[in-house]
Amino acid sequence: MDQPTSGAEPADAADGGAEALDRPLPEGVRRRVIALVADAFGGLTVAELPAQLRQYARFTPTRRAKFAGNAMAAALESEPLFRQRIGERLSQAQPELAGALEAGSPPAAADPVDVAAAAYVLRPVGWVKLVEAAGDEVQRADAERVGEETRRELVQLREELERARAHTRSETERLRAELDAARKESESLHRKLRSAQSEVKRGEAALRRSTAEAEAQRAEAAAQLSAAESESRRLKHRLGEAEAAVEAGRRASREGRSMEDMRLRLLLDTVLDAASGLRRELALPPVTARPADSVDAVEPGRMSPKDIAARALSDTDPALLDQLLALPQAHLIVDGYNVTKTGYPQMPLEKQRLRLLGGLSVLAAQTGAEMTCVFDGAELAAPVLLAPPRGVRVLFSKAGVTADELIRQLARAEPPGRPVVVVSTDREVADGVAKAGARPVASVLLLKRLSRV
Repeated sequence: MDQPTSGAEPADAADGGAEALDRPLPEGVRRRVIALVADAFGGLTVAELPAQLRQYARFTPTRRAKFAGNAMAAALESEPLFRQRIGERLSQAQPELAGALEAGSPPAAADPVDVAAAAYVLRPVGWVKLVEAAGDEVQRADAERVGEETRRELVQLREELERARAHTRSETERLRAELDAARKESESLHRKLRSAQSEVKRGEAALRRSTAEAEAQRAEAAAQLSAAESESRRLKHRLGEAEAAVEAGRRASREGRSMEDMRLRLLLDTVLDAASGLRRELALPPVTARPADSVDAVEPGRMSPKDIAARALSDTDPALLDQLLALPQAHLIVDGYNVTKTGYPQMPLEKQRLRLLGGLSVLAAQTGAEMTCVFDGAELAAPVLLAPPRGVRVLFSKAGVTADELIRQLARAEPPGRPVVVVSTDREVADGVAKAGARPVASVLLLKRLSRV
């Protein structure tokens, strides 16, 4: 560690220490002093630094000046040894300025702020005067700068004032021109208003004349209407007289015709009485039968779908279904899922429906019978997008209604005597449709028949 020279510390204590500033350090000098200390800071070891400044030892000079400026200024004022070490670093960095200050003749061309900052650190004899002179110089320079800025601002304000006055003059002239134009337009509008008022007065006079003419025409029309009503009453009276005359002529004509009508009626009564006497004399019984009734044949309705079962066919014989569908106007109602889950339950519902409807379509084309296939709508998660095959009516039960109930409704909707065949293995469905007059058959019967399609 560098030790101070033997003569430096007594001089500081005897001369520099006796001097003191009677006013705050000028701000410009203070900033320059902090910059000098921050630059010389790095040349000292941690042990040579005051305790309060050791935490800033690793900072760059810029960060030291920013974050430790107040601490360095306080240490420089209160720690003579720290100030002496900083002065030594400054003397090494700027030997000419330090030598001139020690000699008491600072360079005339040097910046007063640099001279004051160096004097504040080195504390030569008369350093207070140098700092105060630098402060006065800074204040003078600031005053000159402020005065110059004030003069520039004043010139700028004068220029702006001139521009504002010129703008005001141009705006005044423009407003005067607009005012003159507005006055001329107002005079024109007044003239148009007076002309319009004259037109209104003329129109009101014409309206009064038209009203008077309309009143006269209305009175004339009322007189003509009264005359027309009188003429109408006269014509109605004459029309009544003419109608009375016509009715009298018609009455006379009818009275002339009544004699001929009486003779014709008398002749007709004579013929009818003769025919009635002939019927009594022959004593023929009433006719209730017709010749065609004597021909032996099977009449429609004498054979029902229930009679087909008496023909020695098994209930699972597909020929039984063919006989039933061969009946006139036969209607086949199929319990869809009952059939598909009996024949191919392992398939998805969509493919079950498509397979059954395809077979029914072919069967409908072969037999010509009406066919309706009913599915339970309760199992549907969404509406079914399905194009019904030709000849087959496809129905889904509504919410709250089962397919079994829909099938019974279809059976009851048919007129009595029509052949209706219901395909379902469900015993409840079979009993219900049988009460409605339909012929129930098992699902296996239809599956066997469709296997031949």
